[in-house]
Amino acid sequence: MNSVFFGGHEARACASATIFIRLAVGLAVFFPEGLQKLLFADILGAGRFTGIGIPLPGFFGPFVGVVEILCGLMIIFGIATRLATIPLMITMCVALLSTKLPILLGHDWWIFHVSEMGRYGFWSAQHEARADMVMLLSLMFLFITGAGRWSFDHWLWARQNARLGASSTNS
Repeated sequence: MNSVFFGGHEARACASATIFIRLAVGLAVFFPEGLQKLLFADILGAGRFTGIGIPLPGFFGPFVGVVEILCGLMIIFGIATRLATIPLMITMCVALLSTKLPILLGHDWWIFHVSEMGRYGFWSAQHEARADMVMLLSLMFLFITGAGRWSFDHWLWARQNARLGASSTNS
């Protein structure tokens, strides 16, 4: 059997390949979406939050934009990756509850307003939620696995272990 697919190389390859999830989450989604919430506040930030029914949209629009920018950058570079996923998972849960649940129900829910659409119900909500679900599951993956080998987190861990190993051999 080929050791590339079975054995020690697999774990190292998976740890290295985690960078692709980090780039998808940080570079393709959260960093640019956070910037756009600030650059185009009327349509993607506070203005959109007003239409959805998010309370205090003038505060939460820019706040979420800054959180997405900072946490997106942390994930891209692998800096405190597990910690950076937490506010973004909260953001994704709020997005699903505030925008996709009203589509599923076909009417406003709690303080959140349903979008004008051609259809509502399970399949419409599923279609609209697909990117949100991929982001939420990718964040959960990073929370569980960490940043992988090509990250600042891994560099710090390796440096700390090297220092601990050197100090234990000197004792």
